[in-house]
Amino acid sequence: MKFGLQINRFDWAGAPITIGPKFAEIARTAEVAGFDSLWVMDHYYQIEPGLGSKEDPMLEAYSALNFAAAVTERVRLGVMVTGVVYRHPGFLIKQVSTLDVLSGGRANLGIGAAWYWQEAQGLGFPFPSTGERFEQLEEVLQIAKQVWAGDFSSYEGKHFKLEAPINSPQPITKPHPPILIGGEGEKKTLRLVAQYGDACNLFARNGVEGAIKKLEVLRNHCETLGRDYEEIEKTVLGPFDLSSNGASEAVDQIGQFAEIGIQHYITSFPNVSEIEPIERFGSEVRAQI
Repeated sequence: MKFGLQINRFDWAGAPITIGPKFAEIARTAEVAGFDSLWVMDHYYQIEPGLGSKEDPMLEAYSALNFAAAVTERVRLGVMVTGVVYRHPGFLIKQVSTLDVLSGGRANLGIGAAWYWQEAQGLGFPFPSTGERFEQLEEVLQIAKQVWAGDFSSYEGKHFKLEAPINSPQPITKPHPPILIGGEGEKKTLRLVAQYGDACNLFARNGVEGAIKKLEVLRNHCETLGRDYEEIEKTVLGPFDLSSNGASEAVDQIGQFAEIGIQHYITSFPNVSEIEPIERFGSEVRAQI
């Protein structure tokens, strides 16, 4: 089992002055504690309701990860997950490629169809229908696979047209940065995972039984498309509170997911800036899995 840490808030004491030093401390501590990956959200507003107020501090994802790359050496770096509406595909591919080059080959492309319409509306991003966003997502996946394969010929889809998608330098990671497609939609999202993805991402909140069902749907899509199901990394995302008896509960929950084939558990902590939960996870949870 691999472990990832998602940093989903930056409303720390003394912000914004303290955000840079604290973020660096969190990233370095996570690496020392044995985390395999580090993730940030792709939001410009904090999620409201759920994680706070939309006015709370929030960093731009790829700028934050480039910063994290400079203060770490081993952990893989990704966005959980990039909203397809926020960046033109040519720009997104360049951002992920840049992160991969600067980090020495540690970038992941996490991507999804986006959902936070209030954020898009507030900042003036286009936010088309669900069906159109999924069409855009598939085109972005096609463009990324083409460009990272070294094919810089023109691409013309329904939504995007790139006359000469030259990408230099190309990523260090070969054949390309792993593509994680977030979401559990059975008809569209998991089909895109089977066709284009290197990893899926399920929600731990839906429990082991829910994950079993989604993995079976993914397996069926793989069979239909002729894709090897075993090639796809199975990940879940879910928070832990390690206060009181939280460590033993985390060990039990992660163990249950491991038994059904989950290979990468990505977690978050409500008090991540206190550092101690990251260290406890490494010494009390990771050590027992």
